[in-house]
Amino acid sequence: MFKTSPLQFFREVRQELGRVTWPTRKELTFTTISVIAMSAVAGLFFFAVDEIIAIAVRTVLGVGI
Repeated sequence: MFKTSPLQFFREVRQELGRVTWPTRKELTFTTISVIAMSAVAGLFFFAVDEIIAIAVRTVLGVGI
């Protein structure tokens, strides 16, 4: 197993972070809004499917009619 000192490890981490391409503010804002919108769409979809299944089960079982 290859061992490195903690100091060497942090040097390598810092070096790797220098190679990272960070998103611009515009890209970050667009991505965040996209994630929130898609989460809302998914939530509405699963709510609708759940309601349809609940109605079907109540109809089959004759409960709550």
